[in-house]
Amino acid sequence: MGAALVALIIASWLILPVVQRWAGSSISVPKGRLRLAVVTRTDLVRDVSVQGRVIAAISPSLFAPADGTITLLVDAGASVSEGQSVATVDSPELQNQLQQEQASLDSLSVELDRQRIETKQKALNNRKNIDLTKVTLIAAERERRRAESGYKIEAISQIDFEKTKDDLETARLAHEHAVADADLDDERLVFELKTRELQLGRQSFLVKDLLRQVDELNMRSPVSGIVGNLMVDQKAAVSRNQVVMAVVDLSAFEIEAQVPESYADDLGLGMDAEVLIGNRKFPATLVSVSPEIIQNQVTTRIRFKGEMPPGLRQNQRLTTRILMEEKNNVLTLQRGQFLDSGGSRIAYVLDEDSVAHRRSIEIGARSLAAVEIVNGLNEGEVVVISSIDQFRSADTVLVTN
Repeated sequence: MGAALVALIIASWLILPVVQRWAGSSISVPKGRLRLAVVTRTDLVRDVSVQGRVIAAISPSLFAPADGTITLLVDAGASVSEGQSVATVDSPELQNQLQQEQASLDSLSVELDRQRIETKQKALNNRKNIDLTKVTLIAAERERRRAESGYKIEAISQIDFEKTKDDLETARLAHEHAVADADLDDERLVFELKTRELQLGRQSFLVKDLLRQVDELNMRSPVSGIVGNLMVDQKAAVSRNQVVMAVVDLSAFEIEAQVPESYADDLGLGMDAEVLIGNRKFPATLVSVSPEIIQNQVTTRIRFKGEMPPGLRQNQRLTTRILMEEKNNVLTLQRGQFLDSGGSRIAYVLDEDSVAHRRSIEIGARSLAAVEIVNGLNEGEVVVISSIDQFRSADTVLVTN
């Protein structure tokens, strides 16, 4: 009886904690139905993983340079090189305009040459007039000296003497006016010649522009790649600036990804990214973020760093990871359904007695695999990361084996 009493006391002592746990817990859940994780201190990279599609980074569209009839030189899907002719546009109106302006340019060139000849001829006439008036002035000065000598010896009358003075003054005025007229004519001729040159230059620019437009009638591929969709039919009438075709550059691809609206404010140009192709990760950079939100998503562009991955195809679907933030030496916990079922504010911490205690928590940054614990949990604690809906908001839950 004594041995039985001792055995009963020992059994009671061993069973008492279990009974107390049962008594203090309103709900019991098998451990096999739960997922557990330990709070650790490590570095956390905040990121977002989205599905993106491969698009051509360079896919220019070709537009008709003028009204006319188009002749396609390539088919859809054909490979083309940079500068290769892909279509021609027959525009009689533009070509006729070029011929008219070219004729006007030739006419102005002839007018300029004629103006140069007239300038030289007029300058020569002015020089001759100056020389003649100069000779007349010299003769008048000589007659004045002869009359002065004759007047001293009373060989001529005073009236004749004064007439030689008037003739000298007349010759001097004629020479001065001839020089002034020649200078004014020179300025006028230079101005007229400059005007002709400007008219010729303007017409030359106009002809060069028309030559450029006529040369653009031979449409060339701006990049090396393949011809995309043809927007017009062979020998169709096209209007100016009408889309004719698109050329896709297969040597430069980017990833177009739709990011949920909740991450829009955290995205920034230049952020690092990773593109998963098979089992390999290729580094990339976020280069474009759309300023508008469509269907609760933001359109982004991601460009590969360095060498382009081989084997990419247009519209190929790839998993893309955008690295938005990195935090060092913070408390982290593996992500799980408890975030959704608990509204990211409640967690259950498992103690050594297999009892899960409800606790209020505060969540910070999130990554694909973990979340930052700002408040409510300590390093090393075991937390239930599976759905906590089955706990029915109980303060304590017994976890059975």
